[in-house]
Order: sequence, then C-alpha cells, then structure tokens
Amino acid sequence: MGDDGRQKNNNKNNNKDDSSPVVIETMSVKFLFKGKSVTKSNVSKNISVDELTESVRKEFDLDKNSSSSIKLLYKGKVLGIHNNNNGKRNESTSNRATMTGAVSAFPSGVKGSLLAKVLVMASNREEVEKVQSRRSDPTIRGFENERKIPTINSSSSNNDLFWGSQTAQDKHYKFCKLEACTWQSFGDRATIIISQTTTPHVFEAMSLLERLATDPGIVAVMKERELVVNYLGEMDPIDDRIMQKNEAHGGGCLLGYNTNRGLRIDLKLRSDDLQTFRPYAQLAATLIHELSHNWVSEHDHLFWTNYGQMRVEYLHQHSISTHIVNGKTTAQLAGVTQYCQDGMKSIYSSTMAELRREMMQHGLSPDPIAPVVQARCNELVTLHFKTTQQQKINSNKNRGNTTYGQQQQQQQRTRRELLLEAAEVRARKREDEDEIEKL
Repeated sequence: MGDDGRQKNNNKNNNKDDSSPVVIETMSVKFLFKGKSVTKSNVSKNISVDELTESVRKEFDLDKNSSSSIKLLYKGKVLGIHNNNNGKRNESTSNRATMTGAVSAFPSGVKGSLLAKVLVMASNREEVEKVQSRRSDPTIRGFENERKIPTINSSSSNNDLFWGSQTAQDKHYKFCKLEACTWQSFGDRATIIISQTTTPHVFEAMSLLERLATDPGIVAVMKERELVVNYLGEMDPIDDRIMQKNEAHGGGCLLGYNTNRGLRIDLKLRSDDLQTFRPYAQLAATLIHELSHNWVSEHDHLFWTNYGQMRVEYLHQHSISTHIVNGKTTAQLAGVTQYCQDGMKSIYSSTMAELRREMMQHGLSPDPIAPVVQARCNELVTLHFKTTQQQKINSNKNRGNTTYGQQQQQQQRTRRELLLEAAEVRARKREDEDEIEKL
C-alpha cells in the first residue's frame, strides 16, 4: 500500500473520532418538598449525597439545627443506601461512605431523560422528640401483639374472665351497649385536674362496666324483672349537669341517674379526686337503685319496696352460688360476703339496715315495707329449696341408671369369664385323656 492509501485510512479514522457521541456530565434535578418544586440545572452526575442534601437545605431554607434529618428518595429508594445482588441493603458501606462524603447520589446513573425527580423528606427535631415521648395507647394493639392473637384466643379459658364461666348477660334481658367516659368529655374545667392526676384509663372503665353488666346478681335481677337497658355508661364526675341534679335532690351526692326509665343509666365510677374507682359493692348497689327507677321516678315507699326486693334478690344469688373463680366465690368477688354469711337472715337484716339509712334522707321509715321485703325473702328460700330438691331427685335417677348399667356389665363380664373357665377345664381333661391312652 502506498502513501496515498495510508493517508486515506488516517482520514477515515479521524472522521470516526469526530462523529462519536459527546458524553454529557451534567443533568437537572427536580426537588419536591411539601407541595413545592424546585429545579436545579447543571448538576454533576457524580454529585455526592452530602452535596445534594446541602443544595436542598439552601433551596428550601432548611436550617441544620432545626432539622433532625433529611432523606432524599429517587424512584422509591433512599439515596445513599445501595442494594447488593441479593436485593438486601448494604448500609454499612453507605454509612462509611457518607462519613467521608464520597458516596454518589446516583451510582447507577440517570436513565432516560436527563431530569431526576427527587422527593425530599425532612423531620423537625422537636416534632420527632414530641412523638417519641408520647405514651402508647394500651387499647391499640401493635404489630407484635397482632401475631399473638390466634395463640391467645386458642388458649383462653374461663379463668381469664372476671366471673369465670358465668361472665355472660342473658340474651334477652341485658345492657345493650356500654360507654365509658373519656378524659376529653370531662370538659375544659378538667384540663388542669387531669393533667395533675393519674385517672384510670378508659379501657379500665370499660372493663368495670362489663364487670357490672355480667355480675351474676345483676343478671339474675335483670332476668327476673325482664329488664332491657339500651346504654350503661359512666357519668362525668365533674359535669355541670351533676350540679343541677344535686340541686334537684336537695344537695345530696349524686352517684348515678336514669334517663327515660331505662333508656340510659349512668353511674359515677370514679372518685371525686379522679385517682381511682369507687368500691365495687357501692357501684352495684347504685346500679340496682337506678334500675328501680325504671318503674318509679320518685323516692317514695313504692320505689324503696321495689329496691329492697331487688337488693334481696341480688344478695341471695351470690349467697347460693357455688361457682368458684380463682379460689373465690362470687360473693367474695362482689364484696358482699359480710351480707351473706348467715344466709337469708343476714341478707334481710343488712337490707333493712340499708333501707333505713337511705330512706331517712327522704324523711321516710322502712317499717311499712318490711313485711313485703320479708315475704320476698321467704319466696326466694322456698324456691331455692324446691330447686335443690329437684336437682337431688334428678341426680339420684342418674345415679340409679348408672348403677343398673354397671350391674349389667358386671353380669355379662362374669358370664364370659365362666365360659372361658369351662373351656379351659375341658381342654385340660382332653389332654389328660390323651396322655392316658398313650400309656
């Protein structure tokens, strides 16, 4: 090849170099933050995460001291945290690189257009500390507790319920809904009081209302009187309506009220200082008192007669109950053991003492209604005696049937054994006869 040929080849190579694509080292980045967008052009493709973060601070006026952290997201991934071949985050390498400021914001480059859309997430330090300092709500389950729900339900038993297997309302005569009083409903005047106290949580108030609704004595009263109450709720201990009720009752201490004769019954569950709940025995007595208002609104002799009978029914149910929950009777759980220790005699005397104490506040005497309360006590004793006798008769019948069956089995078993013994005797006799013939 001559000099002309070599010169043509060199010209072709020079033309190829001149026509090669030009590599662009810059691009544009569009930042999106709280509905605002800022586009920054002439950004190097090799820009580091620190440099990109500093640009964001300047564009959106984010002070380093007030902002606890800034995260930049590109195509759903946090810039500065790379993924390995297995799809797992390789945070250790990125952390070391971030400390030196050398990690690239776009290690894989920007494919397609030369515009990268970056989502900015910034959290204020004070807001983060405020959220972290909040106490979690015990009524809301976390993800870890959600996984334990099937195990808890499968292993639950009657021991987890307060009244054991008797923790259930009657399907017809019951409290339809329970409603506790949250701290928001205490009103503006309670803000200072509640902030300085440790009042029980609404979850505990709901448990107490459920305990009252499923009390075996209350269930017996509701079933005997065929009562249905739409709402059983907690009364606001510092509501303005209480002051009006107190004035209507002559300035007495209001512990509950009945609305529209059983449409709704509210009880004062908490103490005056909001530190704890009132004693359960007092709450149960108040509930029976409010149930009596389903028939009579005024506190006259008719009202107290009805209340006395219902109170006797409540205590009698606990006195005859043989159900044991965690080693305690229902009377012990209800706190009425001292009223039931001598049976109906102590029930009658304690009820009359309570009626005398309550009726004196209204200028009434319990003597006129004493015979009616005594008659109800006698009815309950007679009814319980008949029920017990019938249970014994049924138990004896079952025991007699079981004994007869066992005797039949015993006779059949003995006959089978006799047949086996006879067969063995015949076999031995044949063996002896065969040996004699051999001799």
